[in-house]
Amino acid sequence: MTGLLLLPVVGPLLVAGVLLALPNRTGLHRVAAIATMTGVLAAGLVLLVRASGGALTVLRVGGWPGPIAISLAADALSALLVTVTALVVLGCLVSAVGSGDDRRPYFLPLVLVLAAGAGGAFLTTDLFNLFVLIEVMLVPSYVLLSLAGGAGRGGAGRVYVATNLLGSTLLLTGVALVYGTTGVVGLGDLAGVAGDQPTVAVACGVVLLALGVKSALVPWHDWLPRTYPVASPVVVALFSGLLTKVGLYAVIRIYAVVYGGDPGYRWLLGAVALVSMVVGVLGAVGENAMRRILTFHMVSQLGYVLLGLALFTAAALAAAVYYLAQYILVKAALFLCAAAVRAGRGTDRLDGSGGLAGQRPALALAFAGAGLSLAGLPPFSGFLAKFLLLRAAVETGAWLAVTVAVLVSLVTLLSMVKIWSALFTGEPPASSSVAQRIGPTLVGPPLALAGLSLAAGLAAAPLLVLADTAAAGLRDPTAYVRAVTGR
Repeated sequence: MTGLLLLPVVGPLLVAGVLLALPNRTGLHRVAAIATMTGVLAAGLVLLVRASGGALTVLRVGGWPGPIAISLAADALSALLVTVTALVVLGCLVSAVGSGDDRRPYFLPLVLVLAAGAGGAFLTTDLFNLFVLIEVMLVPSYVLLSLAGGAGRGGAGRVYVATNLLGSTLLLTGVALVYGTTGVVGLGDLAGVAGDQPTVAVACGVVLLALGVKSALVPWHDWLPRTYPVASPVVVALFSGLLTKVGLYAVIRIYAVVYGGDPGYRWLLGAVALVSMVVGVLGAVGENAMRRILTFHMVSQLGYVLLGLALFTAAALAAAVYYLAQYILVKAALFLCAAAVRAGRGTDRLDGSGGLAGQRPALALAFAGAGLSLAGLPPFSGFLAKFLLLRAAVETGAWLAVTVAVLVSLVTLLSMVKIWSALFTGEPPASSSVAQRIGPTLVGPPLALAGLSLAAGLAAAPLLVLADTAAAGLRDPTAYVRAVTGR
């Protein structure tokens, strides 16, 4: 069972290495990449079933003891995110066939390396390996941004690289400060230390600052809308499901374990959450391209998850975990819809012709489902996620948060209606080849992900149980600490 923890990391890396040695074999690359991520998904599901009962799976690579071991651990939260992101990567791999992205040199091996870094980051139990695995993700992302980017990719690439290098420098500095003040970097060994020692709290604060930059939380968000819309929509779907979510996951884990949910910092988390929600949704209002609108909404939606962490009640944390899992699927579905639109029209700007609902009703259905879920309308999972979060906020008397969350949801709905009106209704373009270029491999993945969002709303019990289990582990990380330290 513990060997399954290696598969999300080692499997994609090994296959990527083989594929790099066999260039110009597109068919082989496709089969190998999809088979590899199917294996990762299967491993994630097995770990998820085990974690649903509260059990943790731990592996100390090489059998090394104590704080010098390279340890991986899967609880309900990390197993859930490994599973959900594997689904997103699989969807993106299929969409890449239809968009032609996977015919670019080394595209699929780079995607596998990116997936390996994300899987490892969700499973690692110490800060230094977290830094290493984030860098494993970032290296292929630099290439993918330029490899599959459009006009302006040079400038966007410079902003992306500069910002992430700054974040990486801050992260490594923070990890060094933590080691210098405590002599350890394992999360289990650091449990509760930041709440007792101000110097450690400052050192870990540098780590959280770096993760805030990488997560694109306000006020460190500006790089996201300046870079993501330049990349291919399939690449942006990958980035949205992996890169910023790893940073947000790490913030949640560190605050829960190392800070012990210290209430003295919750006001700051709450402020960042609310400002991110407002700034992100207002940034989307003035945009006129599908990817740019969706990118700003990434900033906004991250704020909802952070709000659950700021409240730090059992109900709020469960809502945040549920929100994060379904949001990854929804946002990937929307960006993959943008990939289909761009493949059919050559652009995702809103000032061109519409009519896609009549030409490709399945694509319209996928966008409508994902868009309504993002806005928080029933019966989709986004509605239940926001309802649970709002109920938790009401229980704690956080009325400002309730008001902001409701208003942001309304503006989000307006953005989705704006995209629908511009691209899916109205008269189609004169050329009949537009619809023909949107084939099943482009329509299938977003439709499947939107369907999962609907299923997570209509049959929410299994995911809610997992969210409750994850929330209990965050509120009281004793079992996690005992498992990863062996003490």
